[in-house]
Amino acid sequence: MRRDVFGAGHESFRAEVAGFVTAEVVPHLAQWAQDGAVSRSFYRRAGEAGLLGLGLDAAHGGRGPRDFRYNAVVIEELCRVGAASLVINLGGLNDLVAPYLDALCTEEQKRRWLPGLCSGRLVSALAMTERVAGSDLRGIRTTAVPDGDDYVLTGSKVFIGNGMNADLVVVAAKLGSPERRDALTLFVVSGDAPGLRRTRLDKIGLPAQDTAELFFDGVRVPRADLLGAEDQGFGYLTQNLPQERLSVAITAVAGMQHTFGHTREHVLHREAFGRPLAALQTVRFTLAELATEIEVAQVFVDKALHELVAGTLTDVDAAMVKWWVTELQQQVVSRCLQLYGGHGYLRDNPAARDLLDSRHSTLYAGTTEIMKEIIGRSVTGAVRRDEPDGA
Repeated sequence: MRRDVFGAGHESFRAEVAGFVTAEVVPHLAQWAQDGAVSRSFYRRAGEAGLLGLGLDAAHGGRGPRDFRYNAVVIEELCRVGAASLVINLGGLNDLVAPYLDALCTEEQKRRWLPGLCSGRLVSALAMTERVAGSDLRGIRTTAVPDGDDYVLTGSKVFIGNGMNADLVVVAAKLGSPERRDALTLFVVSGDAPGLRRTRLDKIGLPAQDTAELFFDGVRVPRADLLGAEDQGFGYLTQNLPQERLSVAITAVAGMQHTFGHTREHVLHREAFGRPLAALQTVRFTLAELATEIEVAQVFVDKALHELVAGTLTDVDAAMVKWWVTELQQQVVSRCLQLYGGHGYLRDNPAARDLLDSRHSTLYAGTTEIMKEIIGRSVTGAVRRDEPDGA
């Protein structure tokens, strides 16, 4: 079906992104996967190409206007070449951190941080999740204690994209006692702050995506680096979650298209019993089912993208598209792997790589179960105080 979500400006930008991805991503992807992170120079090249700071004011080095469809173009073009690992690397600024900095930074903070981030000289990360507080933001245990002109930060964060490379980390913490369920505060922590330690996490997929656990052992954060107002962080975080969840869904449907594409080529050229696999009716039926399911997912995602740009995408709508599309991706990738036969079980097979790379999608930005909890509350009107908040 013809997609109507993008205009001429988006498609012109797509051509730019596609050229950049072909020249600056594809040749290096295998090495980055081996290293467990992209090179620092990649961020600078992305900044020079105008791929960082999407939606941020040009006066601070950004590439306005604020329109998430440009972010979606970057995601789709990375997934087109099998570089799902890099979606969070670039999205660390564009999709996760930028909305908070744009909305909450003072003018002085914008002058200090945004030009470096938009140029790729600085790398950013968002640190919410903890080992004891994943989807339940109210369970965060990291604390910040006021001390003179500083706050003293103590605690840890886990599953932090760009965590090893980050020069600036937006951290959610509680002022005083961790028992204050609804009172979160956001801080921008320098990557070289004394007391900040990092450990690289060993994931099963997305090998080029730098993921870390961060430890804050009495890290001093200047009051000038408070982001927004004290005790308002919970509202800030939940306000941006629909966009984050849609970003995961866009990645999932673009990933499905990539998997389907190379699987289709495989069955067209792989012979069995003297003819291509695609000549077998059961294979053609499988491809027909997958193509239809992916098309349905694309329409669903495009509708949600329209709603986001219009400012009408609700948290329930975002939860629906996130859980349904990411769960569908698990089925699509598994069925594509089956069409490769035994070769699909080899680690260097593209379907095997896609299987591992896609597995995070039902977990990241809120698990499928949390998404269903959000939707279930909406359709039943039932809310109990002892239930998880679903953030």
